[in-house]
Amino acid sequence: MVARLPCLRREDLSDGEPGAIVSPHADYDALASIYDACWGGETLRALPVLDRLILGELRPGARVLDLCCGTGQLARALVERGFDVTGVDASAEMLRHARRHAPGARFLHADARAFATPGAHDAALSTFDSLNHIMSLVELGAVFRNVRRALVAGAAFLFDLNMEAGYEARWRGSSFGIARDDHAVIGHARWDGAARQASLTLTLFHGAGADWRRADVTLAQRCYEEADVRTCLAQAGFGSVLTYSGEAGASNVGRTYFLGRAS
Repeated sequence: MVARLPCLRREDLSDGEPGAIVSPHADYDALASIYDACWGGETLRALPVLDRLILGELRPGARVLDLCCGTGQLARALVERGFDVTGVDASAEMLRHARRHAPGARFLHADARAFATPGAHDAALSTFDSLNHIMSLVELGAVFRNVRRALVAGAAFLFDLNMEAGYEARWRGSSFGIARDDHAVIGHARWDGAARQASLTLTLFHGAGADWRRADVTLAQRCYEEADVRTCLAQAGFGSVLTYSGEAGASNVGRTYFLGRAS
């Protein structure tokens, strides 16, 4: 998820108990349960792309880094495919759900801009426009350098970004609502083309019976130029960068996948 504040990091213990650390990412902690119910499964829509572009080349037991892993549905699918998975996310509450969904994975509570993993991974991925939440090129470069340090030479790094066409199509003044038995969401998206920034304002309600609670959350995204992303990848040690358009469907308009190889 988003990376706005300085890093807090601690690798999870092997017994799966959460690290006793306070997350600075309060918006994402507040969102976690509703995100898990409403959107966590959306990450699985990237599996056909992942299978085609990187997973098919990996041996059973290969180490895969799932950066900004959210509530762990994709990590679970990767474990089920026989991979050794490490998920990284800045939200302790997101990781609480991830441990439940993917008990066979290991999880690291860390900011994407400042993390380190023991050992080297055979591939890395980040899905569902997670890296659009990194709000400057300097910080995006820091993320890429951290990923490069986590990979063996020649390993693939695949991630997707919302590009300008996606923000124009989906973020320009659009609103939505979701109502379930134990939660409800009202959302409004805004896109500032001049500033190349977008925001999603969410009003969240969750509870049961007479005990309902409200939380207000605003999430920010940055729209990057493809050329700038390529430059950051090259400076971080990734070569042979290829790009692919998103799969068919309205949710993938303006979504680009970047595939780089660790030099």
